[in-house]
Amino acid sequence: QVQLVESGGGLVQAGGSLRLSCAASGRTLSIYRTGWFRQAPGKEREFVAATRWSGGSTYYADSVKGRFTISRDNAKNTVSLQMNSLKPEDTAVYYCAARTSYRSKYDYWPDYDYWGQGTQVTVSS
Repeated sequence: QVQLVESGGGLVQAGGSLRLSCAASGRTLSIYRTGWFRQAPGKEREFVAATRWSGGSTYYADSVKGRFTISRDNAKNTVSLQMNSLKPEDTAVYYCAARTSYRSKYDYWPDYDYWGQGTQVTVSS
């Protein structure tokens, strides 16, 4: 089992920045990939960013490319999401997710095995 706990959400004005962190515990050696997803009220959960737990390629949704950066610190078992130039449309609950096996689709949320509780990000205009 893997446990994920997010932190760092909050309220920020448009154009501002926030940094989300996700602390992993348990069988972290079994993690293959971690990702961030978000879900706004009345909308489906959508992919934000993903990276391999051991490092390597990173992937971003087109809507956040150039503004968000995903990074991981294996020594601390954390994965972070630096969010810059935030827009009101970035408002959502952000979830950290992890999966323990290879799947070709990194942006398909049902393929992820473990989820954090979510953290609210609100961007005011």
